[in-house]
Amino acid sequence: MKALTTTSMLDKMCAAYGLELVETGVGFKYICAEMLKGDVLLGAEESGGIGFPGHIPERDGILAGLMLLELLATEKVSVNKMIAGLEKQFGPHAVWADRHSFPPRKARRLDGFFASRTRRPKLLGSPLADVKSYDGVKFVAQNGSWLMLRGSGTEPILRIYAETSSDAGTQRTVEMGVQLTRKV
Repeated sequence: MKALTTTSMLDKMCAAYGLELVETGVGFKYICAEMLKGDVLLGAEESGGIGFPGHIPERDGILAGLMLLELLATEKVSVNKMIAGLEKQFGPHAVWADRHSFPPRKARRLDGFFASRTRRPKLLGSPLADVKSYDGVKFVAQNGSWLMLRGSGTEPILRIYAETSSDAGTQRTVEMGVQLTRKV
């Protein structure tokens, strides 16, 4: 399972291995709630938090580090080679999160603003395949790119997340999110 803002590479990996993927709202508390239901391989969020079944129902950086070391020792490859292998199999994925100070009321108005189909953006020229609005608003393009706008639950800021196949594309998509938000 993964949080809504986590890389879509996990979607592709689960599809390739025939695994069900559960997507939750942002915050490890949602992943923990799903983990407590059982039958979970792992829970992941965009900030690198990973939770493992049969352990505490919370992210654990020490255990994640130990698991990575075990994987590296078993596979006898570097992290860079492992990432290159994943990108070769599932394509490049460049995720970027940014924070922008906007009044909290602006974040609350986003859902209504984008409710109209005429206001839904294309992402890097690709039409939208889906719009998810259960925790902010996430635009998912047919080419796999996505943009998410979400008010922070802890600070008076808007968080803008994006993922495309390149750093430059992701940066342009984040800037598009800033421009869209200024229109609200």
